[in-house]
Amino acid sequence: MRIGVMCSGNGTNFENIIKVCNKDEVVIMIHNKKNCGAAERAEKFDVPHCYVNSKDEDTMIEMFQRCRVDLIVLAGYMRIIKNPNAFPAPMINIHPSLLPKYKGLDAVGQALESGDVITGCTVHYVTKELDSGQIIDQSVVPICPDDSIDTLTQRVQNAEYRLLPMVINNMAT
Repeated sequence: MRIGVMCSGNGTNFENIIKVCNKDEVVIMIHNKKNCGAAERAEKFDVPHCYVNSKDEDTMIEMFQRCRVDLIVLAGYMRIIKNPNAFPAPMINIHPSLLPKYKGLDAVGQALESGDVITGCTVHYVTKELDSGQIIDQSVVPICPDDSIDTLTQRVQNAEYRLLPMVINNMAT
């Protein structure tokens, strides 16, 4: 399966996809921040990458078409995709909450402040509506009484590192 990845930040989920899934599967990574950590990780692993302004979806679509991607993975891509149906392959996203709870930004903080005893992460299909696409799979993370935003974020990220490659591998079969 030929995977295209979209990133905005540090790129830890992107790197994890490269390491856990077959490296040759990741054929391109598009980032919407010029100097993000994900671009450095792409260089490190010799994955073709480029900066594309998040408003320029036509260029993204064209690049993914040229690379003949079978799947597009949003791995820390922090922008809403305006027209996901125009992209040439199914598009999935990893989100740090048990959707439909806590859509959008600061999901871990919202879960921590809510008094919930569990949170987690969700892989879902991308639609026009923020974090509202069909859920593919989820992973539960307990919220401990002594959790801080940092400790809970780290445990949710560890769950993401397990869940996202598992979903990708399941989609490849």
